[in-house]
Order: sequence, then structure tokens, then C-alpha cells
Amino acid sequence: MSKSIAANPSGEDSKAPLINQRTVIITLFVVAAVSCLFLYHSANPFEFLPRSSAYDVIAPSMKAQKSSNDPSLEKILKRAAMGDNTVIITTLNQAWAEPNSIFDIFLESFRTGNGTGKLLDHLVVVALDSKALDHCLSTHPHCYALNTSGLDFSGKEAYFMTSSYLEMMWIRIRLLSDVLAMGYNFVFTDADIVWLQNPFQRFDPDADFQIACDRFSGNSFNLRNEPNGGFNYVKSNNRTIEFYKFWYNSRKMFPGLHDQDVLNEIKFDPYIQKIQVKIRFLDTKYIAGFCQVSQDFNAVCTMHANCCFGLEAKITDLRLALEDWRNFMELPPDQKSLPRSWTVPKKCRETPFHPPDESPNSLPPAAPKISAQEGNNQ
Repeated sequence: MSKSIAANPSGEDSKAPLINQRTVIITLFVVAAVSCLFLYHSANPFEFLPRSSAYDVIAPSMKAQKSSNDPSLEKILKRAAMGDNTVIITTLNQAWAEPNSIFDIFLESFRTGNGTGKLLDHLVVVALDSKALDHCLSTHPHCYALNTSGLDFSGKEAYFMTSSYLEMMWIRIRLLSDVLAMGYNFVFTDADIVWLQNPFQRFDPDADFQIACDRFSGNSFNLRNEPNGGFNYVKSNNRTIEFYKFWYNSRKMFPGLHDQDVLNEIKFDPYIQKIQVKIRFLDTKYIAGFCQVSQDFNAVCTMHANCCFGLEAKITDLRLALEDWRNFMELPPDQKSLPRSWTVPKKCRETPFHPPDESPNSLPPAAPKISAQEGNNQ
């Protein structure tokens, strides 16, 4: 007698392979979608993976760093500060202080700019050599002489990425760290920048650290913007004081790099997230440069001779930029809304990178000893 095989009325056995197949397909789809999203949001897909912090190595140096608390510097800062303890700071050496050179164009831009003349009352010029100090004292009331033992910034230009240039950049970061520790907010501006309109209205009131860009992505929160250390606005608080200590001491992790490149290395560091410093990148529509000029004359506040090598090229094109601005300001009101183009960069575009015959030296682990004296314009 043959046995009949009972049918499965529910059909569960036949559906199981189909359900498993759907699960595999859905899982693969989700994994692919997440991977694409991950790659879309990061040029470096591994940067979000947990990693060690540079802080683990440089913490002893950060804790050992002491502020200068130089009374002569504090006296000048207090004299130049705005009501909210904000100062504008630039640095100057002999090459840029020569008559009709970078510094004279810089000061001229404040006097020519729209609403910028009054800001000169809050400008502190940090002179890096005696010739720069002499020229500052003859033209400006707030001059501070920063004497660096064993370092000489007088004479020829500190050309980009030479050893003198690197030393100058790191001395600047250390000085600004001290300014923050003294309780002063600051706008740091390179002297190869022309000020055309008051930039303070363009700063984010909620940010701690705001920095210019060589090229702006369109999103001020995006850490993948290309920062330029030649212009930044920083509020003094515990977060920024710690941030500048971290930035300055991180140079030991990246010998031979200047401040801007080290910032690019550390901006994703876990320690930046830990101290919760609020970083913003400034739109080149307002804080512009030769790398990415502003297309809006009505909005532009500053123009930086970045992406430009050599003193002569910078002088030529900064003068052209200032002339472009004067021509714009002389237009009738009904023509100021029409599209206009800059005549710059011109010589900067034509001048290649040609550093002197020297190889940049790696920075020493210890900072150079810095002393200071006050320069008073009687």
C-alpha cells in the first residue's frame, strides 16, 4: 500500500528561500547605499574612523606652555582695543616696510575703503625687526617690537616656505596664542591684504574661530574648505586658548609645514571635537583673495594677495586691486549694481613660484625664545 505524502497547506517551506533571498538583497542594498553616502561626504573615507589624537603626543608641551604676559604688549593692546576688547593685528618685517611697499598699501586701503578708516585706531602692528619698527612708528600709533633671540627678519623678503618664512609663521601663532590668553579677541590680517569695507558685519557671532579661505566650498561649516591663515577672527575663551596651544604645539608632529598646512592636518583631530571649539570658514564673496576673487564689488570687504609669489608681484597687483576699488566707488549709484570684473590677479598670475636656493629646515622641537619691547610713537 503506497503512502501518500501530506502537502503543506501553509506553503512555509516554499516561501523560506524566497524570504532569505529578499533579506540578502535588502541587506546588500543598504550596505551599498551607506557606503555611497559615506564616500560622498568624505574625500577621505577613513577620516571618520576612530583614530588617536596628536594631543596624546604633545600634551606635555601644551601643559608646559606659559603665556608671556608681557606688560608692554598688554599696554598697547589695551590702548588699541575696541569696547569689547577686540584688536586688529598684523605683523611687519623690513622687506614689507620699505617706502611704497606692502605696508604703505595696506594702510592706504584703510583710508580708501568704505567705513574702514576708523578701524586704524584699533590696529596693532607687530614689528619683527628694528627697520620695521622705525617705519611703523613714523606712520602709526600702535607699534609693538617683538624681539626674537637668534632670528633675524630684517633684509630680504621671507619667501614662501623658506626657513625664515616658516619661523615667522610659527612665531605669529605663538604671539596670537598669548593675545588670547590675555583676554583679547582679535582679527589677524596679513599686511598683503587691502581692506575695502568693514568685515565685522560678516562674522558669525556664535563662532569661536573664523578663518579666510583660499577656496570656499559654499558651506562655512565644512571642514574641507581650504583655510588661509592670513586672515582670521578669533574670540578669547577657554576653547580658543586651548585650540591655539594645540595648533602651535602640533607643529612638532609635522616638521617643515607652515601653520596653514598643520591646521589642515589637525582640523579633523578628535581633540578639536573634544574642546568643542566652533570653527567657521569665511565666504570669499566677502573675504576674498587672488585665489578666488569676489564677483560682488558691493559685498567684498578684503582682498588678499594669496596664490601670489614674490614681493614685486604682490605690490603691483595690490595697487591694481585698490585702483579697481576706487574706480568702483566713483561710479554713480545706479551703475554700482552692474557686473564688474577685477583686473587682478595679473602679475601674480604671470609670476611662477621661484624660491631662493635654500631648503626649508625642519622646525626645532622647542620654540625660539621670544622677548618683547614696546615701541612708542611720541
